[in-house]
Amino acid sequence: PELNRVFLQAESEVAAINMVYGAACAGTRVMTSSSSPGVSLMMEGVSYIAGSEVPCVIVDVMRGGPGLGNIAPAQADYFQVVKGGGHGDYRLIVLAPATVQEAIDLTYEAFDIADKYRHAVVILADGNVGQLMEPAELPPMRPCDPGRARAPWALTGAAGRRKNIISSIHLVPEEEEEFNRKLQAQLDVIRRNEMRYYEYETVDAEYVVVAFGTAGRVAQTAVKQARALGLPVGLFRPISLFPFPEERLAELAQQARSFLVVEMNAGQMVEDVRLAVNGQAPVRFYGRMGGVVPLPDEVLTSIRHMTAKQEDYR
Repeated sequence: PELNRVFLQAESEVAAINMVYGAACAGTRVMTSSSSPGVSLMMEGVSYIAGSEVPCVIVDVMRGGPGLGNIAPAQADYFQVVKGGGHGDYRLIVLAPATVQEAIDLTYEAFDIADKYRHAVVILADGNVGQLMEPAELPPMRPCDPGRARAPWALTGAAGRRKNIISSIHLVPEEEEEFNRKLQAQLDVIRRNEMRYYEYETVDAEYVVVAFGTAGRVAQTAVKQARALGLPVGLFRPISLFPFPEERLAELAQQARSFLVVEMNAGQMVEDVRLAVNGQAPVRFYGRMGGVVPLPDEVLTSIRHMTAKQEDYR
């Protein structure tokens, strides 16, 4: 209240996402957060948000599963969140922080991105990032923009203007198809403009490790160890999971002899890496599941196996 904001404790995740839907329709900047099973409950509302083209931010702090699972860090929500989530032909903008500083900066930026495209943005973290304590710097506080709530599409009362209607229903199939074409065209713009990634020691890398979030931090330590052993290894860490940085991975595939994907799941992002590499180099996988975080030594062992094979598809 002292910052002219509203915090509301919802009775359930289903209620929370529908409160987000309503607040977003009214033109306010709004966010919610939960962890894996709670985000599953939100997905019907997320589809309605996508179908209504209203902006919001959702934070998913992934935990071990399936089912109730545990509260240990995992990355098994990749398919659910990155590939759309709820029903229908849509995608969410998905940003994956690996540090506390990135979590702050990406969340701050997510609201601007959501407003820019009238689109939901997901901060896809894991339980390690969600509970991590490390130095970070808050960006400058920006004042609330009272004019933003009067966005021309927002439901703010129709006094003195034509009334607005926000809906996700199109009963005529051809009209629904035209709306879907509009969504897909917007996704193409997002793919061009919102791609983000981090690279470490890739300039001369003959082998590339690909990982995101906490797995990316672990993998970077392993890459440093591999470099100390004289192995020409680099790290590629996607920050935007949608749009996925496939073009840069395709470029790296021109120089890399092999890729190793490290995830805290049974292998999900690895499918997107294989699509991006498109058969130009072999793509290996190493993962831990159920809330187990891989250790740098484990990743280093996989790196040594990869380099020992001397595989090269070209």
